[in-house]
Amino acid sequence: MANVLLSTSHLLLSSNKQVKGFQTNIQRSYFTTKFLVEKTSFVGRKASKRSTGCRFLVSSRFGREADQKIETVIPDPDYRIPVVLLGLAGGLAYTDNLLAAAPVGLLGLLLLFQTTRVRFVFDGEALEVKVGDQLQESGENVFVGGKNRWKYSTFVNWELWWPNFPILVYFKETQTKPEGQVHFFPVIFNGKQLYDTMVERAGPSKTSGPKQ
Repeated sequence: MANVLLSTSHLLLSSNKQVKGFQTNIQRSYFTTKFLVEKTSFVGRKASKRSTGCRFLVSSRFGREADQKIETVIPDPDYRIPVVLLGLAGGLAYTDNLLAAAPVGLLGLLLLFQTTRVRFVFDGEALEVKVGDQLQESGENVFVGGKNRWKYSTFVNWELWWPNFPILVYFKETQTKPEGQVHFFPVIFNGKQLYDTMVERAGPSKTSGPKQ
């Protein structure tokens, strides 16, 4: 009987130890799991913050690039040259010099018409000749062929004659042909705007800019 009691007592003690050991293991597992969950959550929050920071950095960079985008410049039309030519033609006709008045008058009328429709468009990388208020394509160049659009990087030289009363703008580019192609255009645009934009986009000229 004593042996049975001792055995039962030993079994109960052993069972209690096992139960306590099992509870201890459960508690350890719980705290370990809780620590891992909290650590994962903390790492996740840090990763989320880094991700948000990266998105903000990328957005900021794209925003700065958008702000730094070069705007398109279109110099205003200037009617001074056609008006002067038409006035000269009128003066020649008044003095009965019709032979000289006719070509001067025709040139004045042509430039007057061109002033109302032709535009120099300076975008971020090139100068392009367009026509009309809707800035339509001007087609191929009637003299040398190719599109009337030339990249600033191909400009070899350019000049504006004459600075105080601009009449002609000249530039030479290597886009049309490697040895260089020369272009002349009457200044039927605001001379100062034209000069300042050419300096900004194509580099400085040897001539001084038109005065205010």
